[in-house]
Amino acid sequence: MLYNSSYSGHTVKSEGFNVKTTLACLLLLAISATPSNAYCFFERFKPGVSDGVILGCLNSQGEVHKFGSWKTEDCHNCSCSRRGIHCCSSFASPAGYDKEKCESIFNKETCTYKVVKKNDHSKECPVKGWVG
Repeated sequence: MLYNSSYSGHTVKSEGFNVKTTLACLLLLAISATPSNAYCFFERFKPGVSDGVILGCLNSQGEVHKFGSWKTEDCHNCSCSRRGIHCCSSFASPAGYDKEKCESIFNKETCTYKVVKKNDHSKECPVKGWVG
C-alpha cells in the first residue's frame, strides 16, 4: 500500500508498515540492551512519623528514611516513596568457581567481588557466572 501526502507543496511518498524493518529494529534493541544481574526487594510503606508529621519510610529495622534515594553501606541502591521502600543490589555475586581452592572477597568501596586463590590472594580464579 502506498501513501501520498503533501506538505508545503512537496509530495512525500512512503510505503506502509514494513514488518521486516520493525522486527530488525526490535532485534537490534534486544541485543543492545544491557543485561542486569541485580536483585531487588520491596517493603510496603509504613510512615516514619515524628510529632505527627510523616518524614519518610519506616523500614523493618525501625529506621526512618527520608523520601528520596540513598545508597546503603552494603551496596544497595534504595528509594523511599509513598508506595514503600524499594532497594536493588548494585553488584553481582560470583558463582561456578572452585570453592575448595578459591574464595570470594567483597570490596564495599567498589561494590564488587574478586575471586582469588585461598593460599595466594594475588592470583584470581576463573568464574563461570555471576548472579545478583
